[in-house]
Formats: sequence, C-alpha cells, structure tokens
Amino acid sequence: MPVEHHEDPFEYRLGDALRQAGGAFEANGAALAAGGEVRGRRLLRRRRATVAGGVAGVALAGVGGALLVPGGGGGDGGSVAAAPTAKPSASASASAPASARPSRPMSGEELLRTLKRLLPEGKFSDEDSRGTGAAFGPYARLVYDDGKGAAAIGISLGRVEPGSQQARQVTTCPAEELVPHDTCSTSRLPDGSLLMLFQGYEYPDRRVDTKRWNAELVTPEGHHVSLNEWNAEAEKDAPVTRPDPPLSTEQLKKVVTAMDWRTAVDAVPEKPEDPKEPPTPAEPPAADGQAIQKTLIGLLPKDVKVVSKGGQEGEYGFVVVDDGKGATFVQINVQPGMSDVESELFGPDAEVLPDGTKVTTRQGQGDDKGTGLVMWTVDTIRTDGLRVVVSAFNSGSQQTAPTRDTPALTLGDLRKIATSERWERLVRSG
Repeated sequence: MPVEHHEDPFEYRLGDALRQAGGAFEANGAALAAGGEVRGRRLLRRRRATVAGGVAGVALAGVGGALLVPGGGGGDGGSVAAAPTAKPSASASASAPASARPSRPMSGEELLRTLKRLLPEGKFSDEDSRGTGAAFGPYARLVYDDGKGAAAIGISLGRVEPGSQQARQVTTCPAEELVPHDTCSTSRLPDGSLLMLFQGYEYPDRRVDTKRWNAELVTPEGHHVSLNEWNAEAEKDAPVTRPDPPLSTEQLKKVVTAMDWRTAVDAVPEKPEDPKEPPTPAEPPAADGQAIQKTLIGLLPKDVKVVSKGGQEGEYGFVVVDDGKGATFVQINVQPGMSDVESELFGPDAEVLPDGTKVTTRQGQGDDKGTGLVMWTVDTIRTDGLRVVVSAFNSGSQQTAPTRDTPALTLGDLRKIATSERWERLVRSG
C-alpha cells in the first residue's frame, strides 16, 4: 500500500487520501512501519498548499475510503443560519462563473434539509451537520430508514484544484488488490464533471459484513462532493441492519450531482493566508505511477511471471507475481525529497553503501490479525533524499490469506530493486 499514513484531524485525511487517501482502509501496523508514519507530516504540507477553503471532502483516493464524519462534535462552526432563498436553476448554476454564484453562508441545518429532500421517502434520526462557515468544512449525516433497515448516510463538501492529481485520485477506482470491492466505475458527465461510483466494504478484509457504497463527484470548477452510505446505522462498530445500503448507484448519482451541493461549496469561504506561517517549500516532482510500475517490472527476477499490476499517480506502484508456487504482492514507493525525515526513518544501525545510500531491511508479520501473512521490506534513501522502499508479501494482496510460506522475492531480490540506479534516472526524467 502507499506509505502515507491516514492521520487526524479530519481535515487532513482527504487525499491521497487522499489514499485515494483514506480511514476505512485498515492498514496493518507492519506496512505502516515500512512506509514510515512520518510521511504524513510531509503530506500535510502538500495538502495545505493544494486544497483551498476548509476541506471537508472525503476521498476514496486510490487506497480506500476515508472516514466520512469526524469523531465527536458537530455544530455549524460559526456559520450563519439564514432564511432559505430561491434555488437557482441547474443550468444557471452550472454555467455561472464562481464569483457570480450565491455565496451566502449555509447552516448545517440547511444542508440536512437538502439531504433529506434528495433522499427517497423514509424516516430520519441521529442527525448531525456542520455549515459552510465551519473551520473544518461542511457536512451532513443522518440515519435513514426506508422500512427495510436503518442505514447511515452522509455527505461532505470541499474543493479540489480542477485537473490536479488530487482531483484525479478522488475519482479513480482503486485497484482490487489494494481495496477489495464488488464494483467501481468512473465516468465523465455531460457538463465535464468526473463521477466515481463505488460498492465495497468498510473493512477490506471482510472481518464483518458492513458494506460501504460511495459516490465521488469533482466538477470542472473544483467542487468536490462525497456521498457515503452503509448497511448499518454507523460506519463502524454497529450491527448490519440490511443486506445492502439503501441507495442504488443511480440514486447515489442523483443525490451527489444535485446542484444544491455546488451552491454550498461556493459558499465555503476561501482560507486566508496566514502571514505567520512560513511559505510551503516546493515539493520535488514525483515519478509517474505507471513509469514506476514499468521500471519495477523491468527489475523483477526472471523466474517470476507478472499476473497483475497497478499503481497511482505519483510515487507508488505494485505488481502481483507468481513463480509457480503461489502469488506474491510486491509494492514500491519512490519518494523524492525525504531528507527532512531521514533520521526518523533510518537509525544509526542502517547500512551505508559506498555511495552514501542508507539501507534497512525488515522481515515480519504482514498484518496484526494472526493470519500468517508475511511481509519482507528493503528501505533505502539516497544522499539527495530519494527514498525507495519495496515490500513483498506471501499472498496476492495485503488483504487475502497467504498463498505460500514466504514471498516469491528474496531480500536479495528486493535489495537489488531498491538500490537500482534506474530510480534516480526515472525521477530526474520526470
């Protein structure tokens, strides 16, 4: 899995989460150690630099869904409750420039009323919301019962930069090897918006039967609308109440594409620049995910066959290989500019190669559930801060049972991959 850590508070969990994004993805402790939890601090700088105006949107982002509503406290966060005004027509709202659209603050109660109006007839309870003036961004959630079982439904709103990597990650279906799911599709709507419809599970390892279905919308103007539903009264730690969440994919699409949400996003104030906060340092360019995947394949031992592959924009790629004795999931992160966390990732016991590259290796459990999953890792960092970390599992994914006793790649194979000069050339060419 990508090495970034899903961190709190809620506003910083978008995006890569973004991995794409992503609290519902239950990352195992060993994998997080291999990735380095300190990665989250660096990603925080990127999020602050690229996400405008109190983000509350939730991304599926490559590696799984994220928590819809922050734990504890709702409230409107200082938003101004105002009498409802006439709703602009869909065509007018879609075509008007952002500066000309309504910018009146909307309360959490207004967002709740909108959500209830867009849902099929049913009973509502356990309501919570936050208005467009809230520091951490607007959302509305409730428990909905259509007579077939109560279910949690929630919507959150924010902005992303149109055409950005983050916008693409939000609407890109995750690889099955990373996030097991039943169906997922991405389409471009007539107005140019990207829509992802996802049907999966709250826990990718399926340890309970809670399902999570999700719709992610990003408009050409950068509105981000995230709609989630479950077949239980809460996303976690609640018994399943029905076989599936209540809204079909067509109903999810109808709700998430309603023009009301775009109007609400337009009402979210831009986050002012803090003169006391130092400027965000420029991040080194990340290598393209497909290029990483292609380079990884070229460095694999000759006696393994690639049976599956995937990746995401920037830094991450994976393959599933088989040497005739069972599948092995192999993942790699290629991260420029990691010098600022080198001391936290590589201790005094790290091996130092003649060219100054530091190397550490790990062999241990691939999860914390006692399934027998094994994970082998080689982690490296060059003198210029380029970090390459590669891991192999004794299974075809990080979520499924072992297919063999040990990974198909040895630590020597992983070391050869991680220390290859091809990664430096790839980053330079990118």
